[in-house]
Amino acid sequence: MSISLDKLKALRKQAGHTDAPAAAAPAVVGAPPVAKPIQPESEVMPVSPDTSGNSPASADSSASRLAGAGMPAPLLQQPRQSTREASVFGWVENIQHKPRRAPDGNALRRLLATRNRAIAPVPRTERGPLDRDLPGTEIAPGLHLIEAFLPQPIPAQPLSLAFSKRPDESVQPRDLLFFDTETTGLAGGTGTRAFMIGAADWQHDATHGEGLRVRQLLMATLGAERAMLETFAGWLAPTTVLSSYNGRCYDAPLLKTRYRLARRGDPLSALDHVDLLFPTRRRYRGTWENCRLATIERQLLRIQREDDLPGSEAPAAWLDYLRGGSARNLRRVGEHNHQDVVTLAQLFLRLVEAEAEELTATTAM
Repeated sequence: MSISLDKLKALRKQAGHTDAPAAAAPAVVGAPPVAKPIQPESEVMPVSPDTSGNSPASADSSASRLAGAGMPAPLLQQPRQSTREASVFGWVENIQHKPRRAPDGNALRRLLATRNRAIAPVPRTERGPLDRDLPGTEIAPGLHLIEAFLPQPIPAQPLSLAFSKRPDESVQPRDLLFFDTETTGLAGGTGTRAFMIGAADWQHDATHGEGLRVRQLLMATLGAERAMLETFAGWLAPTTVLSSYNGRCYDAPLLKTRYRLARRGDPLSALDHVDLLFPTRRRYRGTWENCRLATIERQLLRIQREDDLPGSEAPAAWLDYLRGGSARNLRRVGEHNHQDVVTLAQLFLRLVEAEAEELTATTAM
C-alpha cells in the first residue's frame, strides 16, 4: 500500500511531531530503501514520575498529547523503569537494574558480637564443677550396678495366678522377678535400646533378713550394652517367672531384639511371663481415669511419688549425659525405675489378695 508524503506529514503532525526541514536525497534506482532513523522512546513518550521534579502540568500535557495519538491513558501514568531499543528483531526492552547495595560487613559483625555476648555460657569457675556422678558401682567399663534392699516379709505360701486367668497355677514368691526398662524411645525396633534395666525379687539376706532386693543396670556408654545384657541374663534361672507392666508387649520384645543384635542367645523366650497390665485392666477399668501404673499406685496402693521424673523425659536425660551433660536427671531416672519395680511387687500381691477375697465371697454365697 502506498501513502503520499503529505498524508504522512499530516499523520505525524496530528501525533504531535514536527519534521525538521531536510533536503530530500535523490533516489537511486536499484538501491535498497534506507530505513528512517527510529526515535528513542524517551522522545516519543516523555513521561516521568511526579517525584522527578517535573510539574504535573507537563505530565498532563504529555499524557493528553499521547492520548490523542491513540495510546491508552492508564499506561502513561506509570513510571518507566526500562527503555526500548530498535534492533533487527524489533523493539527490545532494555531494563535498567538498580545496583544492589553491598552488604555491610561491619554491621553484621557487630550483630553477631552482640548475640554472642547475650548467649555466652557462664564460665565453669563461676557455676562450679559439672555434676557427673552416677550411683552404684562400675562392674564393667561404662556399666553401673545399683543395689538396694527393702526389708519386708516374704509371702509364705505360693501365689495363685487365678487373677491372670490361670486358676490352677501358682508361683513360688522367690521365683518371681519383677523387671522394667528405661529406653531411648517408644518406637521400638532396632533403633531403640534399653539403657537401664531394673529388677526386683524376694530374697533372704544374712544381715537384713527377708526383704525385696532391687538391682539396676545403668549404661554410661554405648559400648556397655553387651556387658549389661550378659549381666541381666545371669540373673535369670530356668524357674524364673518374669513379671512386668505391659512388658510382654514392649520390654521383653525390645530386650530380645537387643540380644539378637548382640549375637547372644535369647534368655527370655523360654521363661514364663505374668503381665500385670491385663488383669489390672479387667478388674479396675472404669474405676479411675486410666490404668497407667502411676495412676494404679496412687489410687490403689496409695503411693505418692515426690520429684518424680516422667518416663517420657528419660531418653533426653540419658542422651544429655552421653553428650557431657549433668548426671542429675539421670539419677532421677534411676529413682523412677526403682519405684516402678517396687510397685510391681506390691501390685502383684494386691491382685492375689483381691482375687482371693472375690473367690471367698462367691463361695460364701
